[in-house]
Amino acid sequence: MVLAVGLGVAVVLAIELAGDAAAGSFHSSMETLAGDNDLEVVASGGVPETLVATLATQPYPLRISPRMEDFAVDTRTRETLPLIGLDLIAEGSRYASLVGTGNANFNNKETLEEAMRDLENPESVWVSASLGKKAGDHISLLINDRVLDCVVRGVIPAISGSENAILMDIAGAQHALNRFGRVDRILIKLPANSDLREWQRKLSGVLPPGVEVRPQGTGTEENRKMLAAFRWNLRLLSYIALVVGAFLIYNTISVSVVRRGNEIGIVRALGADRRDVLAAFLGEAACLGLAGALVGLPLGRIMAGGAVKLMAATVESLYVSSRPGAIALTPYSLALALLVGVGVAVVSALSPAREAMQVSPVDAMAQGRREYMARAHKGRDLAIAAVLAGLATLAARMPAFAGKPVFGYLATILLIAAAAYAMPALVSSISRTAAGVLGKFFGVEAMLASRSLAASLRRTSVLVGALATAVAMMVSVGIMVGSFRQTVVTWMNNQLPADLYLRPAGDAAADRHPTISVELAEKIAVLPGVRAVDRLRAYEISYNGMPATLASVDLRVLRAYQKSDFFSGRPTSEVLDQLRGKNNIIVSEPFTYKHKVKTGDTITLALGEALASFQIVDVFYDYASERGYVLMDRDVLLKYLPDETPTNLAVFVAPDAKAAEVRKEIQEVAAGHRILIFSDRDLRTEAVRIFDRTFAITYALEAVAVIVAVMGIAGALIALVIDRRRELGLLRFLGASSRQIRKMILVEAGLLGLLANLAGFVLGYFLSLILVFVINKQSFGWTIRFHWPIAVLLGALTVVYAATVVSGLYPARVAVRLNPLEVIHEE
Repeated sequence: MVLAVGLGVAVVLAIELAGDAAAGSFHSSMETLAGDNDLEVVASGGVPETLVATLATQPYPLRISPRMEDFAVDTRTRETLPLIGLDLIAEGSRYASLVGTGNANFNNKETLEEAMRDLENPESVWVSASLGKKAGDHISLLINDRVLDCVVRGVIPAISGSENAILMDIAGAQHALNRFGRVDRILIKLPANSDLREWQRKLSGVLPPGVEVRPQGTGTEENRKMLAAFRWNLRLLSYIALVVGAFLIYNTISVSVVRRGNEIGIVRALGADRRDVLAAFLGEAACLGLAGALVGLPLGRIMAGGAVKLMAATVESLYVSSRPGAIALTPYSLALALLVGVGVAVVSALSPAREAMQVSPVDAMAQGRREYMARAHKGRDLAIAAVLAGLATLAARMPAFAGKPVFGYLATILLIAAAAYAMPALVSSISRTAAGVLGKFFGVEAMLASRSLAASLRRTSVLVGALATAVAMMVSVGIMVGSFRQTVVTWMNNQLPADLYLRPAGDAAADRHPTISVELAEKIAVLPGVRAVDRLRAYEISYNGMPATLASVDLRVLRAYQKSDFFSGRPTSEVLDQLRGKNNIIVSEPFTYKHKVKTGDTITLALGEALASFQIVDVFYDYASERGYVLMDRDVLLKYLPDETPTNLAVFVAPDAKAAEVRKEIQEVAAGHRILIFSDRDLRTEAVRIFDRTFAITYALEAVAVIVAVMGIAGALIALVIDRRRELGLLRFLGASSRQIRKMILVEAGLLGLLANLAGFVLGYFLSLILVFVINKQSFGWTIRFHWPIAVLLGALTVVYAATVVSGLYPARVAVRLNPLEVIHEE
């Protein structure tokens, strides 16, 4: 029981620690090297560099720091590194003091000023000390679709809170990234004790309408805000193991109350009052919880190492580039583990402890009273279950509260409670019905096993409820993930009209949009086997204080459209025709849900230096990112952001050409460029791989909950054997063999597993409806088509059932080894 509680505490602690690490390091080197600035100037597609001079010439005592920010891949280690461009010519002394002249590892013949002059060269870089480089070394970096062989001019010592990074002069970074005339951010340091809002108002007055002035680090806060729903759902999922543990603690204390009925009666008869009995059992539960928390602390720290990797993969795939930070046990996390362990144990024990204190001394010594009461009240409990199920239905129909599916969570809790109350009636009816059938086909041992479960109804229903809860969550999450997976596969089939797809090499992330050179796109477009090339461009933007993705599609390209994926159901060609040359857009489903917009609404986007209004002509289903997409005609986007470099290419092969041959031609033309080429089939496979990686942590949490439940079944069967030792001894006197006793215990384990699987499957189905259509929709805005993952469910339920039967082996061994003489005459 202590180990079960410890596992539950460990999972909760691991998710909390991993969440802090995975969500606490957005662009950490970028933010660390941002220094003590107060404001930042940003714009979609970059800030015109002329605005640096505009701000610098204002009659205010401001420090102006332009920045370039992107990512590069070390081709040797395959590590993705933040690439930061700083104005080292204007601010060299400041950054020299940041890294320390004495610590900067320059060649002996070079002065700091000479090193900075070298950094004007796009092939000169500073690197973090942890990369193991020294001045004069070479490092090969993949930037966009090209590999740049760079010379290390200096080494940045370790800075608290930062990660590995590459530093370049801003001019060199513009050249390497092929983004001339613009910078990504302008950082502003204000005079001491300044009013931020007042300065935002002043500076906004001298900047174009599309350029935003905001507090420095706002983008990081937006990302954390975006991750709130994801972390909230994971936290709640981590509590499943604790919920299962709570059932088991309840069962343990209930069994303790029954087994020690004589002791309770004697203590009460000797003068102990009700509060003494209550304190005794709650104290026992608190000790169990404390021991479990102490076990869970080191275990949770170990589990956090694996959890943070799984969470980081999900964050990068769906949300934002983030390198996991350090995992640290803080006073808060220690207090959380202790509070959760002790709190859950005490709350779980409260009901049986209150019942123990309310029983009179005479009743306490009547061992059969508890089981009689459980049988007598099963009809009343079934009525309570029906009421709770009705309340769950009402809660599931309520809207989100404060952006979170609070009522959806409440509906799941109410359903689990309803199942718990319905369990005695279910166990009683099935056990009694099955006794005759089992006796006929499997012998008298099976009949006795079934009757034994019905006789110990109170304990059996709690055990079945614990395992059924774990099975139900496994089934519900399995259905949700399986439905989501099938929805994504179907969606991908409708979203890939081209034959080949190209993107720059390197790891993909929701907020990374590396580009392919225009020259390469033009070369591919004129290949004889290519009918058309669709140039897709994506930008990271901010809308209403939340990150989103702005994308464009080349509507001049003729393509064969497949099934419509729009809310309106209109043909794809008809919808896209409305975008051609107009300020019309289509947006993704998550965007509409997050920003409360719909077809026909007009929204204002900051594009470059301008604010432009666009009408939403339709909404499309999208499962690529939770950030939300805004899609427009490429020609319209170029009016506002005149950068022709695409981020992806979709290649349509001519009818008389073969895709494999065209692929070889593209590879020959792309010599010197680092790009990845996918067929539509490859892209679907890659998408499913990323999807499975994204939900790996969900499966891991479910597995722990089931392990806890099966452990609880094993522990409870041992307690059952000990509690029934006189009965088992009497059976041995009446002629039962060791084999028959073992068979009886194993059949009981099998019946418990069967009942739990049955109840868990039914409960899991209803929970899956809440997960798919309520919690998921209100958290992320995705519409998921319901799908039965039959193979996965059958496999999982079979494993759980087998594990439950196996868990009965040791209790059966204990039962067989009992000495009949000792257990009969022990009193």
